[in-house]
Amino acid sequence: MDLATVIGILGAIGLIIMSMFMSSDGEIIMFADAASGVIVFGGSLFIVLANFSMSKFFAIGKVVGKAFMFKIETPEELIEKAVELADSARKGGFLALEEADIPNSFMRKGVDMLVDGHDADVVRATLQKDIALTSSRHESGALLFKKLGDIAPAMGMIGTLIGLVAMLSNMDDPKAIGPAMAVALLTTLYGAFLANVVAIPIESKLGLRKDEEELNQRLILDAILGIQDGQNPKVIEGILKNYLPESKRLHEKEE
Repeated sequence: MDLATVIGILGAIGLIIMSMFMSSDGEIIMFADAASGVIVFGGSLFIVLANFSMSKFFAIGKVVGKAFMFKIETPEELIEKAVELADSARKGGFLALEEADIPNSFMRKGVDMLVDGHDADVVRATLQKDIALTSSRHESGALLFKKLGDIAPAMGMIGTLIGLVAMLSNMDDPKAIGPAMAVALLTTLYGAFLANVVAIPIESKLGLRKDEEELNQRLILDAILGIQDGQNPKVIEGILKNYLPESKRLHEKEE
């Protein structure tokens, strides 16, 4: 589980609820309004649906899961595995890699292509295509939440205008002014909440997931091509360490 996502979103929600309690002397119910919720949450989801296909929209749960539950190997782990594979290939040839334990499916695919004897150009083109498709899938999921982040405040503004129209048309009835004003203000609040506390953080985290996976896949591509070229495992390790942040490279040199 990604604790940063969980703690960040739940922490923000907690602080918002706390401020509601403090500003209303515990009468938090005043911040609940069914009409405002329907306009912002219901309306935003339907507009997002209009921007995407049914299949992509209903895959939203799986997309959200990547922001909260996403296990990925560290570059250090992949470098260690790549050096191990390079050493095995150097000693026993590509066939020695056939039974190797390789948890990463992308690396497994690359190694299988080596075992099958594909040319370097074919291996490179195939794996680069996989990288591009994976990035495209990540971008598609992030775009869904970007749209939600853009639409929610707009739906809040529509709700505000509805509330203002209702209020102005009932100026002669003081009892109707309060509920209409509540709709006007709460829809703006709900729209800002949905966009800034939910949609935008998830969009940003999905973008981070894309960058992490793409970096790992490019690292693996270089490792596979290095192994196919018969490079020394130490040389491959040195090349792959360029994918690490400079601080980590310096730390390893000191050790």
